[in-house]
Amino acid sequence: MKAFRLHDFGGPASLRLDDLPDPRPGPGQVLLRMRAASLNHRDLRIARGEHPGLALPLVPVSDGVGEVAAVGPGVTRVAVGERVAGTFFQRWLAGAFREDLVRSALGGDVDGVLAEHVVLGEEGVVHVPEHLSDAEGATLPCAALTAWNALIAQGGLSPGETVLTLGTGGVSIFALQFARLAGARVILTSSSDAKLERARELGASDTINYRATPDWDRRVLELTDGVGVDHVVEVGGIDTFARSVRALRLAGRISLIGVLSGGGAVDLGLLHRRRVHLQGINVGSREIFEAMSRAVALHGLRPLVDRVFGFEEAPAALQYLQSGAHFGKVVLQFRA
Repeated sequence: MKAFRLHDFGGPASLRLDDLPDPRPGPGQVLLRMRAASLNHRDLRIARGEHPGLALPLVPVSDGVGEVAAVGPGVTRVAVGERVAGTFFQRWLAGAFREDLVRSALGGDVDGVLAEHVVLGEEGVVHVPEHLSDAEGATLPCAALTAWNALIAQGGLSPGETVLTLGTGGVSIFALQFARLAGARVILTSSSDAKLERARELGASDTINYRATPDWDRRVLELTDGVGVDHVVEVGGIDTFARSVRALRLAGRISLIGVLSGGGAVDLGLLHRRRVHLQGINVGSREIFEAMSRAVALHGLRPLVDRVFGFEEAPAALQYLQSGAHFGKVVLQFRA
């Protein structure tokens, strides 16, 4: 079979298409014929060597949808011919996250899905809603689940509350969609007026161009009559965090998801004065994934796919993701 692997950490150009033996499922395992894979910013960081301690060569990418081509002895959760997605953390089935689950993440410590065939444990797959295309279904395991966990599973978002989400990447757009599904108001930031217009078409109540309005936290306060938002989906890192805190209502909640601008010093006094509820979000369990999938199916929600590349175009797709030109998700489609 063909599989892309990283042989060094030189960025998107380091992806090399290799010929590997066809895998076979063992007891409790399933063999997937991959149909589509979805890229996340994490895949860029791994390709650039920003996740230390990973062994090479490595099959990257955590998110994908495949058809069950074969099952090993004892498999009962899925059958040949069914369509499933792998869970991000293969061993996080339910309950609270634990330290021993960290090294079960696909595309990192465990080989990922950027291969024509993938073997996973039967406990680490979830059925994909039937109304979704393969490309749409491939976006669910990381970006969608992260947004759902932040706002719904852990965030407890209620109708009528206000959510601030930063940018127009995968997590931010899913946050917009899930917040609207829950009956919440959404304020979204971007540096592109064209992207802001698209966000309004998706249901964003208010948008802010952060280049034209550098003090965007003040604008958020104006839009909320000086109160601030109930939830912030914080993906920016140290460059945006202080403004996110100032845009938050007293005792509001920040879901810390990404650190695109890196870490740094945090004003603990500001956090204390604003009585901030700060939660770190690291995707979610299989149980949360299944709950999200039921909601997606019930409401007929369709993920926003920005652009679809062919499987062989993986380096170009990762380069496109790195450019920041996308609105929503970047997907790879495997040959039929």
